[in-house]
Amino acid sequence: MNWLSAGAGLMALAVAAGAFGAHGLAERVSPADLATWRTAAQYHMIHALALAALGASGRAEQLQPAGWLLLAGILIFSGSLYLLVLSQQRWLGAVTPIGGLAFIAGWIVIAARATRSAPPG
Repeated sequence: MNWLSAGAGLMALAVAAGAFGAHGLAERVSPADLATWRTAAQYHMIHALALAALGASGRAEQLQPAGWLLLAGILIFSGSLYLLVLSQQRWLGAVTPIGGLAFIAGWIVIAARATRSAPPG
């Protein structure tokens, strides 16, 4: 996977999602739902940026598992929250923590692989 390209594309989507929330949803959903949308967009953006950095790091091959976990986190965490707000299907909130676990696992993989291959000193 080309993580730089994937991260950049997902960043564009995150910016669009944030703008849609601020301008398209602000008058249509409750303040609580708007806060949920903002959380989804924030996590989407942070992790898309992490994917782009992973791709630009020169260690993308070594960090493939982390990339897939961060991508899964964006899709499951942010995706479930976006769908929850748009559909009002509250059961989707039960899916969201799975994406959060994928984010955590991705960062743990990055930390472990960075520690394992860190230069001595």
